[in-house]
Formats: sequence, C-alpha cells, structure tokens
Amino acid sequence: MNLMTDIKISMMPTPTKNSLPLRLADFVTLAAALDYAAEGETGANFYSGRGKLTAVLPYRELRQQALMLARRLLSLSLERGARVAIVAETNPDFLRFFFACQYAGLVPVALPAVVNIGGHAAYVGKLRGLLQGCRASVAMASDQFLPFLSEAAEGVDLTFLGTPAEFDKLPEQNVELQCSGPTEIAYLQYTSGSTGFPRGVMITQQTVLANLAGTASHGGISMQADDRCVSWLPFYHDMGLVGCLLTLIATQRSIDYLDTRDFAMRPRRWLELMSSTRATISFSPPFGYALCARRVSAEDVAQYDLSAWRVAGIGAEPIRAELTDRFAKLLAPAGFSPDAFVPCYGMAESSLAISFSPLGKGVMVDWIDADELAENMRAKPVGAGKGSGFVRCGTPLPGHEIVIRDEHGNTLPDLHVGRINVRGPSVMSGYFELPEQTRLALSPDGWLDTGDLGYLVDGSIVVTGRHKDMLIINGRNIWPQDIESIAERQPELRSLDASAFCVPGADYEEVAVMVVQCNINNPAESHQLTQRLHREIHEELGINCLIELVPRHTLPRTSSGKLSRSAARADYLLRQKNEKTRVAVEVASEAELSSQPEKMLAHG
Repeated sequence: MNLMTDIKISMMPTPTKNSLPLRLADFVTLAAALDYAAEGETGANFYSGRGKLTAVLPYRELRQQALMLARRLLSLSLERGARVAIVAETNPDFLRFFFACQYAGLVPVALPAVVNIGGHAAYVGKLRGLLQGCRASVAMASDQFLPFLSEAAEGVDLTFLGTPAEFDKLPEQNVELQCSGPTEIAYLQYTSGSTGFPRGVMITQQTVLANLAGTASHGGISMQADDRCVSWLPFYHDMGLVGCLLTLIATQRSIDYLDTRDFAMRPRRWLELMSSTRATISFSPPFGYALCARRVSAEDVAQYDLSAWRVAGIGAEPIRAELTDRFAKLLAPAGFSPDAFVPCYGMAESSLAISFSPLGKGVMVDWIDADELAENMRAKPVGAGKGSGFVRCGTPLPGHEIVIRDEHGNTLPDLHVGRINVRGPSVMSGYFELPEQTRLALSPDGWLDTGDLGYLVDGSIVVTGRHKDMLIINGRNIWPQDIESIAERQPELRSLDASAFCVPGADYEEVAVMVVQCNINNPAESHQLTQRLHREIHEELGINCLIELVPRHTLPRTSSGKLSRSAARADYLLRQKNEKTRVAVEVASEAELSSQPEKMLAHG
C-alpha cells in the first residue's frame, strides 16, 4: 500500500522533544543514522500551501517503510550500486525511496520536480540527460510527473519505471539486506547548473557523514536537544537534501516541510510555520529572504512569533547586507533577531557546507575599495558604506582547510582575491564517470577548486564571485553582481530581474550584456529605463553595457531557484543568432520577389 495513504492514521505532528539522547551525526552510514533516529519519537511533517498538515512520517515508520521497499527493489535483480532516479517532490515517498536505497546498497539520484512555464520539452530533455548521465537502472515519479519521466526515458535502458504505488506492488525479496558501506556511494548529487552537461557529484557515506557531523557540531549550527527545523527547499538541491533532511535525521530532530512551489506562491507560509511550530532553525538562499521581504506585509508580521528562530542560515549565492537588514527590520516586531543570521558557504562538491559564520553574531560585512579590487584583485578595507560590501561566510568546518590561489596555483596571503580551494573529509570523490571533469576540479592531493573567487581575513572566507562569471572589460575585472545591483534598484524592477555576462564583440573584445526581465509594454517607458541603465552603469562602473529587455519568467534558473548567468548568456546568443537568420531570410525573400515575380505569383 502507498505510504501516502498509510500515514493518515496519525495527523499530529511529531514532537520537538525526543526521548533519545542527542547524537551529533556520529554514525558510519546514513542507514545507521536512521536506525538510531527510529528509536525515538521525532520525524518529518508535510504541510500544504494552505498551511494544513497533510502527512506525518515518524522516523521509526520511515525505517519500516524503507526496509520493506528495499526488499522490493532487490526483487528487480539490480546490481549493487545501481542508480535509482527519483523525481524529488516534497513528500514522504522521496524519503522512503532514498533510504530504501541506503538499505539495499543502491544509489539514489534526485531529479528536479519543476516544470517552468512553457518548458515541457526543456524539462523532458533535462530529465533524459540526467537519466543517461547517471545510467539509471530504475526511475520513479508520482502520477503528476510520470508522463514527463516516461517521455524522457524513451530509449533509455531501464529495468523498471513507475509510480510509488507500482513499486509497492513488487514482491519483497526474502534476503538479508546489506546496507551501503562507509566507502560506497551514498547518493549522486547533480549540481545546480547541470543542464547541457550534467555532472553527478559522487558522495560516499563517510564523506556525507563527515559533513553532517561538522554541520551539527559547534563548528556549524551547534544542534541542541530542543531544536526544530522548517524547510521549503527542494530535495533535489544539496541544501534541501543534506542540510534540511539528512542533517535532521542524523541528529534525530523533527522537521516541518513546505513544498517549494507553495512557498513561492505564498512565502508568508514559511514564516507562519516557523511561528506555529516554534522552529529554531531554517535555511534559505538570499532570494527566499528577498521574496518574503517583498511579499510579507506589516499586518502579516503582527501575527508571527519568531523569537525562537536562532539559526537563520543564508547561503548558496552572493549575500547582500542590505537584504538581511531589510528582512530583519521587517520582522523585528515578530521577535526576529538580526543576530540569528548565519551566513555560510558551501557546494555539492563538498557534500554541502564548507564554512559557517559564528552563531549569534549576525551578518559581518567587509567594506572594500572597489577600484583596488577590480584592478589589483586585493581587498583593501575602507570605511563602512564607502566601497563594495562583502559578507563574511565564516571559518571552515572542523578538519577542513581553505586556501586562496592565483591563476598559477600559488597560495595567496590574506586580503588577496583568488580561486577558493578546499580540502577535507567532506569533499567529493569525483564526478560520476567523468574523469576529465574530475581531474580539472580535484587535485591528486585532495584539493577541490571550487570555481569561486574570494579571499581570507581573520580565518574567515569571503566570496566575491564566480571565476567563470567575472567580466573582463578593457582589462578590468567587473563583477556581474555590481551591474545587476544597478538594475535591481530601479523602481520598475525587482530583485533577481537582471542577469549580466560577457559576449564576444568586434575585434575579439568582450562586451558586457545585461538581460532584464520586466512587464513594460510602453516603448517610451522601455526606452527611458534602458537609457537610465546605460547612464548609471557607465557612471558607476565606467563601462558600456548592452541592455536587452525581455518579458517576465524569461531568465533561466538553476534547480535551486537561482538565476543562471551561463544559461542566460546561451539564451541571449541564441536569440541574436535567430534574429540574424530572420533578417537574412527577409532580405533574401525580398530579392527573390523582385527578381522572380512570376515564380512568386505561381505559388500565390
């Protein structure tokens, strides 16, 4: 029987307090972590967009369901380590499939569960690429997503494809289960930008447990016995999977889930759930806080009590102090403290977390001379508010190292900007069946080149941007965030409405481009906005920048909801190519019409 119907017996959320002694992820495998959590009373709870509790899954029941499903998966005669692709909706089925794989010695792969407007073909294409990339043997999706998955699986050699209910009809194999061992792959995590060229990050059991232990300890969030978490992050993103699922199971804490789409529609539900459950921990990329700051009214705030919120984690993209200040001021009447903010830095290639800011200190900003940063790649401190502000993301997890290197691999001193490299027990073993990509990212002695730029100061990491995203205009380093921030302060535009990048220009020069999405239909207003952006970018950054206005929902996003500059650049170049082709066809047609009128009339 499907778990979604089974769990309606009990509709009281699992408690915050637990009879089990708190253990901070000191396990050798994820299966062992669930075995221990199942001895207590805590678990996962799922809420609808209306704020109604729809499903309750105590960890003890999750373990029972996962063990049963593991034996059913083994009836398919899968080889050990076979990949099980799961369209990762925010519901109990994902949890039981993920942990069934842990008990059966299989490798789960979370697939995105989001179809953008008009994006049927693109979504199916992405699913097909992921199925092929991980060489999946089995694939699962709900009734809602099965048509997309079935279409994507055409031509892919799968042993079994179906809904949870169809998997539940499989016979249970009467065998002794052999859980994934410490050195075996626990799961594949496809990185946020995995579109045309998917890269599956291989994370072993001991790798992810090292990250969970570091996160739960005093070097991370210092998990307490009375902690409770709320999350709207998707399971197919590392922050959602590792930070807001595996960390909670490995520390035996209860968590309350809101679907990502419901959060996007009604961001106040996040705060309502935090208030009603007295949750102490929740994480979000900056855009989640920005969405709340834009959509939540003062009348809404009066209904909340967020005084229990002690860890408001923020990371996964550049953090702006203006945003955290605005969010904290908005929610101060509800008891939210700005000191609850915990800026952090991480990525799927390091399981999740790399560094955490100190608890209870809030957001610490370095104000840096913008010219010195652009021209000499040095972080020269200036007075508050007088330069570019960058948020400190804290010190690395216990047992981890961070160094900053220049283009030649030399280690740089503090306050010098270069490529961020990390080494430690949380770092991946490589990309699945991509040895060349692995070699480029991971050195033989275990150093991971994150692809990010930043500097160290007082042992804390400061991320200044992505190396591949940096714009080099007339020999100057221009941060795309600086161009985008000029757009975002325009009254017609919103946060995340702009994406800046470089394209090849005449004589091999690089040209800055910014694509801006908006709902302006009046040509005069469009011209006014474009001219204003040209003027302010030139005045502040000293460069010329092409501006393209596009309709809302045009800018592509990663699986975690972040804007993808690389995808926006590819889309822009494709539009330019199509426009040139259209003009060429029109010119050729006009020439043919004037030279061969009889032929055109014959087809009239």
